[in-house]
Amino acid sequence: MVALLLFAAVCCAAPVSNAISAYVALQTGLQDDADGGIADGGSAADIPARMLTAYKRAVQQVGKHVPKCQGMRWPILAGIAKVESNHAVGRNIADNGDIRPRIYGVLLNGSGAGGNTTVFPDTDNGRWDGTAHGERAVGPFQFLPSTWEGTGEDANGDKSADPHNADDAALGAAIYLCAGGRDLTQRAQLKAAILQYNHSNEYLSNVLGWIDQYTAAAKDPDLTNVSGKVRTVIEAALSQRGVPYSWGGGNAKGPSTGICCSPSGKSGANIKGFDCSGLALYAYAKAGIRLPRTAAAQAGVGQRIPASLGTGALKPGDLVFYAYAPGHDSTIYHVGIYTGSGQMINAARPGTVVRLDPVNAMSGYAGGARLL
Repeated sequence: MVALLLFAAVCCAAPVSNAISAYVALQTGLQDDADGGIADGGSAADIPARMLTAYKRAVQQVGKHVPKCQGMRWPILAGIAKVESNHAVGRNIADNGDIRPRIYGVLLNGSGAGGNTTVFPDTDNGRWDGTAHGERAVGPFQFLPSTWEGTGEDANGDKSADPHNADDAALGAAIYLCAGGRDLTQRAQLKAAILQYNHSNEYLSNVLGWIDQYTAAAKDPDLTNVSGKVRTVIEAALSQRGVPYSWGGGNAKGPSTGICCSPSGKSGANIKGFDCSGLALYAYAKAGIRLPRTAAAQAGVGQRIPASLGTGALKPGDLVFYAYAPGHDSTIYHVGIYTGSGQMINAARPGTVVRLDPVNAMSGYAGGARLL
């Protein structure tokens, strides 16, 4: 138990396919991980606002091109783009959607560089990929020029279908994933679409993980009857959805680099983000309330709501606690922010992002605290 208490004190402290993607062959200098490179903007905090707009526009337009397609939604496109280009983070995205500098994958000449072993002859004379000596994937969705030729559409009304334009590329990806009128609400058909994009199980797992995280980030709680400082706290926490978990990370000003190490040995030292108590500290600071740094200490602030009353006693804005030994606040290891309807805003554990979770997502419910 001594070891558990120490941890609690900190809190919660692929090969190239012949279809479209050069996932393992990117040479963009962008990192595809949850450890950094995070840009604020949009409703998922690691997606630049202009890219998120492109994903949502593509969802609205894809039905014109694939009328029988069902279930296309922006988290699907975001999952693909996260893996392919990290949402073009680090590039300039103009108001019309043009991305500069352009994003190129490696030359697919079979040299083995970047994991490519198959020669792809040039099909566009360098129009999209900047070279007539072979093919390379292009743009935020990493289309091969030959694939773009049969898939690309003009999404922003400039009469040009450009894979280096955020709007056009997102629409092209939506059309490609919807091929044959797929029903993407069906998990099996969603998997088939992703595997068509890149026939790699590693790629499939990676993209699905991001789709699930963005799906959680996209769900908005019902705040119709929530106002004042309670609403301020909840909206502040919701604004950080998509920010990565960082052990020891987060303060009153926002995400920060964490420390080493979690009970599973995960370090936050290179991750800018939040742990559970850091997120609570940030959200309540927006309402003018200063909280202690750790979850166990935060349980001593405000009106304590006993676990014996059940989660039905919680109200929006309450802190929600979890303990190794419920009833003994010194063993509290986790805190969330209750939004109502059995949900909380949660920085759950290393490898995840800030998201909405059910209150039963963590074990050892230890009651709550009402500060407002």
